[in-house]
Amino acid sequence: MAKTASTPGRRFMKLAGMTASIASKTLSNSIKNLTADEEQKNAARSKLFQDIGVQIADTLGEMKGAVMKVGQIASQYKDIFPPEVARAISKLQRQAPAMPFNVIKAQVEKELGKPLEQIFQDFEPKPFAAASIGQVHKATLPNGQQVVVKVQYPGVEEACESDLKQVRLALRLMGVLKIDRKLQDQLFKEIQHSLDDELNYEIEAQNLEVARAFHETLDSKIVIPQVYPDYSSRHILTLSLEHGESIETASTWPVEIRNDLGRRLFRAIGQEIFYLRRFHCDPHPGNFAFREDGTVIIYDFGGVKTLSTEVIGHFRELVHAAREQNIPMIEQQLDSLKSLTELGKFPQELYEQWLEVLLRPLNGYYDFEENSAHHDGVELIKPSLKYWDVFKPSPDTLMVNRTISGQYWNLIHLKVKDDLSDVFEELVPKRA
Repeated sequence: MAKTASTPGRRFMKLAGMTASIASKTLSNSIKNLTADEEQKNAARSKLFQDIGVQIADTLGEMKGAVMKVGQIASQYKDIFPPEVARAISKLQRQAPAMPFNVIKAQVEKELGKPLEQIFQDFEPKPFAAASIGQVHKATLPNGQQVVVKVQYPGVEEACESDLKQVRLALRLMGVLKIDRKLQDQLFKEIQHSLDDELNYEIEAQNLEVARAFHETLDSKIVIPQVYPDYSSRHILTLSLEHGESIETASTWPVEIRNDLGRRLFRAIGQEIFYLRRFHCDPHPGNFAFREDGTVIIYDFGGVKTLSTEVIGHFRELVHAAREQNIPMIEQQLDSLKSLTELGKFPQELYEQWLEVLLRPLNGYYDFEENSAHHDGVELIKPSLKYWDVFKPSPDTLMVNRTISGQYWNLIHLKVKDDLSDVFEELVPKRA
């Protein structure tokens, strides 16, 4: 890991090799397709994109460090890739080999300005989590407070910007991005911003404090770890140790507890989106823990998206229009959110069918374990595919869509069986 993160030339050559290999495959595919019919071309294109996706995921996963984090962030924006490429990139592992303890010790001492034994009463050498840009150790403060310490790997921050440029160049040369150059610029600017925020633990500390203050006034059973600023820096983040069970364990608890947890999680994220307008946008199940008294713990505020009042207004109007099945208003709001192209028109009948499927989990009793909306949505994709180019991802909608769909799957993992329409109404009240 240390070697990879500190040798930009080596990473550059590996990425350049990946790009050259895929460019060669793309050219070869084009030549072979000169005499092929449409069906053969589509099959060859799908196979090519599958190979490209696997190669990107393998290369980024093998490289770890900064470039793996770039790949993980890119996977959050998978709407901009063909499905074959998106599937492969989304499989990039979060876990990475741990950094040797002497490197971690030196990083903590450099950042906090004292020998490790003078800073902490105890510091466990073995991390309990290791990811692409850093790892997490349990420790004890001098006053006996149990904490967790996130330590960023040395050299990662300097490497990330150049790595992002290389990944973008590789994707553009392969021709696998589904969007025009202007939107590419906007989205990669957004990815760069996400990356900068994740690499600056001082920003994450601010995000944690804002979220703690917001939720404390609304629900004492939403727990956000407390920041210890005297033991934190740009590359070190020390937080209170908040114990909770995994989503897998919580899914085995009685349905009343599961429903309580599901409601609390749904309400908390909805309140962040519609009222705080700054929301935790990494819905990975590992970022949440649960207690049998109904408490939900939310970890990792490195990924937070801020929305303008104007954009939130468009989302509210979109919800109203969806409830009223007002298709012209839906299209107007989607257009305002830069999510419609000028490529044709989506049929009203399909709009109506999709609205029923998408609103079903929020309009009455719904069994998330049965997951009927997802199963019916998969069936609806078939007649909808030929109109898919009517829609496009936008910087304003990507992270909201990702967060809502991710939390839907968290409610599925929790096996919630409940009527959430009252919470939905509370978050976005119906028109008078």
